[in-house]
Amino acid sequence: MAIVDDDPSMLRATKDLLDAHGFRTAVFPSAEEFLASNLVREADCLLLDIHLTGMSGIDLQRHLKASHFSVPVIFMTALDDEAIRRQAVETGCVACLRKPFPARQLFDAIEKAGAR
Repeated sequence: MAIVDDDPSMLRATKDLLDAHGFRTAVFPSAEEFLASNLVREADCLLLDIHLTGMSGIDLQRHLKASHFSVPVIFMTALDDEAIRRQAVETGCVACLRKPFPARQLFDAIEKAGAR
């Protein structure tokens, strides 16, 4: 599972939570760093912040789809904006979680994505 978030504390906390539950995780502080990695082809799920510095999470999801990479995406955002949420859903995401989200909500989304 790949986690992309430009908030270091959120990135670390999410990684620690998932690692503690047996997930193999890799973290990236930007969409660009994720794209430059080998995990673009290997990730079984992408936990992706919508509002990133540089390329946004929604733009990354669109890029992945245009490049024919089909990794399930779970978006997360600190902003509860209906227009942004609609854009996220239109990209074909599995879920859109509002930060801070309960661990159970994240695990439910991961199960829906079929990742493990």
